[in-house]
Amino acid sequence: MMPGGSRDPLVVGRVIGDVLDPFQCSIPMRVSYNNKDVTNGCEFKPSQVFNQPRITVGGDDLRNFYTLIAVDPDAPSPSDPNLREYLHWLVTDIPATTGPSFGHEVVTYESPRPMMGIHRIVFVLFRQLGRETVYAPGWRQNFNTREFAELYNLGLPVAAVYFNIQRESGSGGRRLY
Repeated sequence: MMPGGSRDPLVVGRVIGDVLDPFQCSIPMRVSYNNKDVTNGCEFKPSQVFNQPRITVGGDDLRNFYTLIAVDPDAPSPSDPNLREYLHWLVTDIPATTGPSFGHEVVTYESPRPMMGIHRIVFVLFRQLGRETVYAPGWRQNFNTREFAELYNLGLPVAAVYFNIQRESGSGGRRLY
């Protein structure tokens, strides 16, 4: 986190504002697709995020459990995000020092496939009050991370990261791997 917070990429990318309230990262979280780490504002293609990412949650106390949420605040398009937020993944009961495979997947991973514009995919980590205290929402569209956190007393996030994604160009041009 940079001093002053104004250069915080989550603020610059409007993740804080559109999805989250201001918070301090307190737990390390690493998100990667095919060994490429997600850093705030980086770009991925839909083909690179087809399978769920590898995520490691930091912390040192296995008795702490976390909820991971992945949302798209730009669905169906950034100019008219009337489905904001679209829920791509929800995993609860993740013990500290592990990852989602040790948790309870309550909403299965759905790979982002934006049709129009550049979308942000936001991964947010919350600390739970205890095990089995968070339950599945009834739908993916118009999910609200803030309301969900309030409903389950999750407080402010402990970590968040986002990437940008847009549809693959059909030109079959040069591919960068």
